[in-house]
Amino acid sequence: MTITVGGEDKELSERLDKELTAFNRAATGASDEAELSVRATDDAGGITGGLTGWTWGGLGGISMLWVREDQRGTGLGTRLMRAAEEEARRRGCDRMIVSSFSFQAPDFYRRLGYVETGCSEGIPGGNVDVHFFKSLDPSAGPLFRLAVLLDFPADAAADALAYEERVLSLLPRHGGRLERRLRTADGLSEVHLLTFPSEDAYRAYLADPGRTPDGRITARVLEVTEVHG
Repeated sequence: MTITVGGEDKELSERLDKELTAFNRAATGASDEAELSVRATDDAGGITGGLTGWTWGGLGGISMLWVREDQRGTGLGTRLMRAAEEEARRRGCDRMIVSSFSFQAPDFYRRLGYVETGCSEGIPGGNVDVHFFKSLDPSAGPLFRLAVLLDFPADAAADALAYEERVLSLLPRHGGRLERRLRTADGLSEVHLLTFPSEDAYRAYLADPGRTPDGRITARVLEVTEVHG
């Protein structure tokens, strides 16, 4: 067996795409993957902006979005996204995902109703890659968002953390998501940013039989909303 390291390898890329597509289809039962694009042009036929993405199994994804400099601030980016979402709906999608580097346009996606689900560290320049999700279901109301401030007992921090891990594992039962989890350096406090599809879903999470409160943990829960400058 020989291992070869190089640059662009079209043959390898095509083989990997073929093999992984077959694997993904078998694992998910979804075989309707398709490319998606939206193009904007001026009167001379020049490209003023556009996006590329994909749809697959009820999920739409945005790969790249760009607006020409002289068209920025005109609402073109929003029009491109709305067109992509509408096409995704036409194809049977009820949700969308997209990622944006922190120096690009994360606030743009937030204004369009996308909810941050996490981020990847290590992007050059001290930046992060921010991941977003949006429901395309017109019947879905605004998400119920919470900030939970937790203080753990110094003499039982390990037990308290283990309890929190068990409790957080119950979130998917009720449509909840842990968007961010922050911990202080001493390990005695955490901040959890949570989203639920509704307040009723949050109440069901609180009442889950698997969520017996640990009286040693002090928790302060705040309902929060996104703020844009």
